[in-house]
Amino acid sequence: MERLRRILKQDDGMATTEYALVTVAAAAFAGVLIALIRSDEVRELLANILRSAFG
Repeated sequence: MERLRRILKQDDGMATTEYALVTVAAAAFAGVLIALIRSDEVRELLANILRSAFG
């Protein structure tokens, strides 16, 4: 039982796993952003914002 407890408590490699998950999530988020920016509606909205900001 003690051996099992030590194995379960051991977290070697957790940082690497967390970094990998964050990297995958960031790549997915970037993909969604790219898809949004390529849409005509969002492009027009951004253009209108820039037009009103720069007069």
